Amino acid sequence: MPETLTLYTAKICPYAHRTELALEEAHADYTRYEIDLSNKPEWYAPRVNPASKVPAIAYGGPKTAPDQPSPESEKIAESLVLLEFIADLYPDSNLLPKDPVLRAKARFFIDAFSTKVSPFYMAFVARGEPFENLLKGIEALQSLLPPEDKGPFALGSQFSIADAAVLPFIARLYVILKNDIGGFAKGVGPASFKILQEDEKYKRFKSYVEALFERESFKKTFHEDVIAEVYQKRFGRQE
Repeated sequence: MPETLTLYTAKICPYAHRTELALEEAHADYTRYEIDLSNKPEWYAPRVNPASKVPAIAYGGPKTAPDQPSPESEKIAESLVLLEFIADLYPDSNLLPKDPVLRAKARFFIDAFSTKVSPFYMAFVARGEPFENLLKGIEALQSLLPPEDKGPFALGSQFSIADAAVLPFIARLYVILKNDIGGFAKGVGPASFKILQEDEKYKRFKSYVEALFERESFKKTFHEDVIAEVYQKRFGRQE
C-alpha cells in the first residue's frame, strides 16, 4: 500500500507549481491543500514547515485531514528537493533518468536557470530593469536544449525535473508580458513577448515552451486567471 502524501501548495506560487507538475507527471495519488499565502493558517508553520513557505509535503503516517497533519508523517520542503524526492518515489516516471549523464544534465539545466535566468527575472518584472538582461539568460538556457529532432524537452524526448523546474516561471513570465503588468514602462511587456515569439534567434526556445505548454500536467495545474489578477494587484498597473 503506498504511503499517504499531502501537498501544501498555492496557485500563485511558481515553486509550488514545480511540485504539482512532478506529481501529475508521476501520476501520483496525492491530496492537494491550498495555502493562502497572505493569511497562512496558524498550524502550518509549527506542524508542517517551520519556514512557513510552500511547497511542502507530508509523507507517510496515517491518513488524516490536511489541516491536521499527522506527527508521524515526514515533512519535506523546498521545491528542488521535492522534485528529486518525487522522482525517487516514482522511478517509473523517469522524471530523473537512471543514466548518470542525463541526471547530471538535468541538474545542470536547473542550475543554469537558477544562475543565469532567475537573477534577472524579478529585476525585470518587479523593477523594470532591461529585458535584454533576461534575454541573455534565456539564450544561455536555450543553448543547453537538444536539437528538436532529438526531442522537445531539456533532456530530449522525456519530460524531466529540469522542465518542471523552469516551466512555472516561464508560464508566469508570459502572463506578465502578454498582460503588460510588470514594473516596467507601459508597452514593454507586449514588445518583449513579440521578441520571444517572432525573433528567429529564439526559435528553439519558442518550440520548447510550446511543447511544455502542451503537457496535460501543465494544463491541469496552471491557473492563468488567478496569476494575472494577483500580479495586477502586486505591480499596480490595471490599465
